[in-house]
Amino acid sequence: MILHPPDTVLWVYVTAADAAEARRIGRALVEGGLAACVNLLPGHTAIYKWQGKVEEGPEAAFLAKTTAGVFEALRARVRALHSYELPCILAVPAEGDPEFLAWVRAGCAGGGSVEA
Repeated sequence: MILHPPDTVLWVYVTAADAAEARRIGRALVEGGLAACVNLLPGHTAIYKWQGKVEEGPEAAFLAKTTAGVFEALRARVRALHSYELPCILAVPAEGDPEFLAWVRAGCAGGGSVEA
């Protein structure tokens, strides 16, 4: 749950199994109006504990620029499209150039649809 006003711009960090999955989910978010922009990040290695065991493996990630008002729909869409049982979806409020923030808000104004 996001506790910010609906027009608050967020950076949402999401990890994915590989670059293809990150691209597929990122494209769906932008096409659906749930993110104004998605930046795909190069592959990396993740070390994490899952079900009591330390795991290590390759991953990819992306940063989505969105608003608090569509975050729940974005989160639902990522969960519907993702291969992980529990994907990493972390949101951080963003501050910056007012014109860029307005562009992000405009890009997410039609979002909110939770199609799978």
